[in-house]
Amino acid sequence: MFTGSIPALVTPFRNGKFDEVVFRAHVDRMIEGGSSALVPCGTTGESATMTIEEHNYVMAVCIDQTKGRVPVIAGCGSNDTKVSLAHLRHAAKAGAAAGLVVLPYYNKPSQEGLYAHYSYLAENSPIPILIYNVPGRTSSDISVETLARLSRLPAIVGMKDASGHIERVSAQRLACGSDFCQLSGNDDMALAFNAMGGVGCISVTANVAPKLSADFQKACAENRYQDALALQDRLYPLHSALFSDSSPAPVKYALSRLYSDFSPELRLPLVQPSDHSKALVDAALSHARLI
Repeated sequence: MFTGSIPALVTPFRNGKFDEVVFRAHVDRMIEGGSSALVPCGTTGESATMTIEEHNYVMAVCIDQTKGRVPVIAGCGSNDTKVSLAHLRHAAKAGAAAGLVVLPYYNKPSQEGLYAHYSYLAENSPIPILIYNVPGRTSSDISVETLARLSRLPAIVGMKDASGHIERVSAQRLACGSDFCQLSGNDDMALAFNAMGGVGCISVTANVAPKLSADFQKACAENRYQDALALQDRLYPLHSALFSDSSPAPVKYALSRLYSDFSPELRLPLVQPSDHSKALVDAALSHARLI
């Protein structure tokens, strides 16, 4: 259902407010660069520090600006199942193709609790759901067995896997079937992820290098792995640098280096990246020949 390079969009702020003009221009850049879908209001979009009204508005602006050119996978996660369902319903009304639902954070549900959470959403959601597994942020991790049970529900169509366990791509493929959409949540692992059966990446780096990220995914899809490796080598320092401090601080700094109207502003408790992180980003942008 979803393949290729899919930017996990940053949300630009200026003086504490959502910068809609800059965001709309950013959406256009992502599409013009060859992105195959967009994800607003995810972790990279600082959804954790948005009000529900802001969350829904940013989602709607993204869908409006795409004008049907690419599908939108709206961030709809919450540690409250009913809030997540409310996000899914709003996303459907706004025209999203699917919802990306992160594992409930802080609560630390059991595997049975995770199944109950996602099965409830699957039964009630008006749009398809992709599960987002990122244990480093949620302190929860979905097992291959639980994922296999959920994959049998028609509304659960795939996942963003940021577990960091590359071997799971094969295990999940065997357990869930080859039609279950596996998208990498780690840019630095996307080459191996695709070689093992993945079909794309929900990417932070694509915010900064949309065309290179799209070209990389296209090379993988066409089994041109020597071309993909060359692009991996060009992009790898950027993949690393963008996580050299708390994300999305480095990626917002990178965008401010590329575009004069893009503010690196973040919402507390996030702050600007360290000088060391900035130096790594600058070097990586140069290595990728973006500056």
